[in-house]
Amino acid sequence: MASSSSLLLAAAVLAALLAVGSCGTALTFTVGEGSSSTSLKLVTNVAISEVEVKEKGAPDWTELKESPTNTWTLDSKAPLKGPFSVRFAVKNAGYRVVDDVIPAEFKAGSVYKTSIQI
Repeated sequence: MASSSSLLLAAAVLAALLAVGSCGTALTFTVGEGSSSTSLKLVTNVAISEVEVKEKGAPDWTELKESPTNTWTLDSKAPLKGPFSVRFAVKNAGYRVVDDVIPAEFKAGSVYKTSIQI
């Protein structure tokens, strides 16, 4: 049977792990100025890389081009179809996907929050 000091130590370790795991900033996407039915500009609040979006019903991901830091752009000849899922890379953390984070009726200046902590 475990002693009370062992249980206390285990509880402290668990609390520390939970506290460290919950640290970070929640990733947000802001639709940038100049976005339209054929252009989507996303500005992130944290550094991410290799950003791609998947339009509603699309079988494949489309890569966005990085403009200034933390700004990603997709220009299309055809109208874009939302909602959009976003796939991106995080340094030392691999790829992440956020499904349907940008709605079909996006507007420049709108901010869309995710539950992903970076």
